[in-house]
Amino acid sequence: MPSTTYGAVLRLPGVARLFVVSFLARIPAAMVGVVLTLHVVSTLDRGYGQAGVVVGAATVGMALGAPWRGRLVDRLGLRRAIAPSVVVESAVWLVAPHLAYEMLILAAAVAGLFLVPVFSVSRQSLSVLVPIAHQKAAFSLDSVAVELTFMLSPVVGVLLATQASTSVALTVVGALTVGGGVLFMWANPPTRSERSTEPAAELPKQRLVSPALVVLLLAGVAASFVLVGTDVSLVATLNDSGRSADIGWMIALWAGGSVVGGLVHGASHRNPSPLVLVALLGLATIPAAFATGQVWLAVAVVVAGLPCAPALSSINATLVRLVPEHRRGEVMGWSGTMSTVGNALGAPLCGAVIDRATPGAGFLTASVVGGGLAVGGLVVLALVRGQGRVGSEVEERPARRHMPTVRAVRRRAATSTRRVRVRRPSR
Repeated sequence: MPSTTYGAVLRLPGVARLFVVSFLARIPAAMVGVVLTLHVVSTLDRGYGQAGVVVGAATVGMALGAPWRGRLVDRLGLRRAIAPSVVVESAVWLVAPHLAYEMLILAAAVAGLFLVPVFSVSRQSLSVLVPIAHQKAAFSLDSVAVELTFMLSPVVGVLLATQASTSVALTVVGALTVGGGVLFMWANPPTRSERSTEPAAELPKQRLVSPALVVLLLAGVAASFVLVGTDVSLVATLNDSGRSADIGWMIALWAGGSVVGGLVHGASHRNPSPLVLVALLGLATIPAAFATGQVWLAVAVVVAGLPCAPALSSINATLVRLVPEHRRGEVMGWSGTMSTVGNALGAPLCGAVIDRATPGAGFLTASVVGGGLAVGGLVVLALVRGQGRVGSEVEERPARRHMPTVRAVRRRAATSTRRVRVRRPSR
C-alpha cells in the first residue's frame, strides 16, 4: 500500500468537514467522566468510590448501547438513527445537575445508553469517503484527533467545574452533547457508499463473525487494557511520590507521544498487523515500571505513548475491511463495546495489583495482560491459517484490486455531486 500525504486525504470531498465535526462532537464524551466525578465528590459530597459508580453506570450504558445504535445507523441512516439520542440526551442533561445521587446513577446510565455514536460513525464514514489505498493515513489522523480531544477536553471540564460550578460544567457537557448530535445530523456524513443503496434489511444475509473479526475485537480489549492500566499506574506513581501536581503534564506527554506515533505510522510504507502493534504497545509500557526520577518517567511515558495511536488506527482500518458495508455500524459499535470492556477490566485489576504491590507492578500488569492477549491472538490466527481457514485479514495486507486513487475519487465525486445531495439516508 503506498503512503499518502495527509493533505491529499484532507482534500478528498467531505473528509476535512468530517474531521472538524467529529472533533467538536467528541469533546463532551472526553470530559464527562471528570465532570461527573467532581460533581459527585464536590457538590453531592460523596466519596470517590461513589463517584466511580456513577461513571461506571455511564460506561455500562455506553457498552450496551453502542452495538444497538450502530445497527440503527445501518438500517435507518444517520439522521433517523441519532434523532432519538438527541431528544433523550437533551432531557437527561437538563435535569442531571439537579438530581440526587441515586437518581444521577440512573440518569448517567441512560445518557450512556443513548450517547450519540460519534466515534463509530466518524470511522464508518471515513471508510466510505476514503479509498482503501489511503485509509491507513485517514485512520491515523482520526486517532491523532482523538488523542488531542482527550488532551484538551478534561482540562476544560476541570476549569468549568472549579472556576464556575460542577452544575454549570454538567450543563455545558449536556449542551455540547446535544449540539454534537445536531451538528452530525446537519453534516450527515455518508455511512454507505453509492454502490450500496439497498436497505440493509433487504440485502442477503452474509457471514459476519469470523476468527479474524473475533481476534481483532479482542485486540481492542487488549489495547484498552494497556491504556487504562498505564493511566492508573501513572497517577499512582505520581501520587505516591508526592508529585500529584505533575499528573496533568505527564498525561499530556503520554498523549503527545501517541500523536507523534500516529503521524509517523500514517505516513509510513509499512503495514504491520494490528496485533503486532498492540503487542508492541504492551512492550513499550514496561520501561515506565522501572523509571526512577521525574525525567526518566517522562521519557518512559513518551515511549509508552508512541504505539498507542498506531495500534488503535490499525485496528479501526482493518475492522472496516472485514465486514460487509451494510453491517459496519453494528460492528463498529461492538468495537466500542470491546474497548469499554478493556477499560472496565484494566482499571480495577491494575489498581488491585498496585494496592498490593507498587505502582510499577501496575505498569507490568497492563503490559503482560494486554500484550499477552495480542500474542495469543497471533497464535490463534496462525492455527486457523494452518487449518486452511481464512484469518489473514488482520495482517492488513494491501488490497491489489479496487484501489482508486485520490484523484479518481475526487473526479467521481465531482461528477456525481448533484445526485449525492438529493440521495436520502440509507435505511
